Amino acid sequence: QVQLVESGGGSVQSGGSLTLSCAISGYTFDMYWFRQAPRKEREGVASFDRDAVTTYADSVKGRFTVSRDNHKNILYLQMKDLKPEDTAIYYCATGGRSFSRGYYLRNVDDYTVRGRGTQVTVSS
Repeated sequence: QVQLVESGGGSVQSGGSLTLSCAISGYTFDMYWFRQAPRKEREGVASFDRDAVTTYADSVKGRFTVSRDNHKNILYLQMKDLKPEDTAIYYCATGGRSFSRGYYLRNVDDYTVRGRGTQVTVSS
């Protein structure tokens, strides 16, 4: 059974950087990060599919980078130039194989497994 465990969250000032990690156990297809901020809807942030194709939400494009280390079986989310509006709980998740680029960013609740999340707080 797949298990996902996020780490790396914390508090930073605006303009700062953080790298989130998601330790993966088990076999996965497409992976993605989404976030949940208070009083806001869940937002798909970045996806990394089985062909290593990456897709980003417009709100983070150019600032966030998703990558995967297949040897360590870890999914990363490098975040730079952080803004207060990036404050949220960040989750990594996986679903079945999608055949539409960015599918999980548009259908963020279609995961089969997600982690417990890690808090990111950006102060101005």
